[in-house]
Amino acid sequence: MVVALIIACEVGFWVLLGIGILLRYVAKMPKASTVVLLCEPVLEVVLFVTTVIDLRNGAEPDWKHGLAAVYIGYSAALGHSTIKWVDARVAHRFFGGPPPVKPAKYGAARTLHEWKTAGRWVLAAVIAMALLQGGIWYVGDDGEIGSLRDWQRNMLFLIGINVAIALSYTLFPKRERSASSAR
Repeated sequence: MVVALIIACEVGFWVLLGIGILLRYVAKMPKASTVVLLCEPVLEVVLFVTTVIDLRNGAEPDWKHGLAAVYIGYSAALGHSTIKWVDARVAHRFFGGPPPVKPAKYGAARTLHEWKTAGRWVLAAVIAMALLQGGIWYVGDDGEIGSLRDWQRNMLFLIGINVAIALSYTLFPKRERSASSAR
């Protein structure tokens, strides 16, 4: 049931995003669009409540419960930027909006972009880890919590990867190639 709900939440996210975009650009109803897009976090609340109920009803914690926590963390930390990314591209491609702003390719501006991206992913992982820890405390020592601990380790790995990427841009900033070195 939890996996089906995760899939339904993902589909629901894109359906709400599509309705929001249609309301904004086709129906010319930006306030209604915002209201629809603000309904998206309700999907995560439903997933969270369903996961807790599943555990309360005696389900052994497994990869599905961990995946639910990770999905909620991703949606909370990166959902808004995903919506902005899609909105900018749809506005430009289909409705005459300005071209989306591309991140800088070089120097300090690129480094800052990489740290902001890493920060969003770290936040997603921290939210997921907190939810997983809540699940561990909820189940207690009597339950099988190994899969939840595995997900926490995976989130630490995710944090490490993102910090390493951002750090690499700090230590070795990408520089624009000069015309003489391009030959």
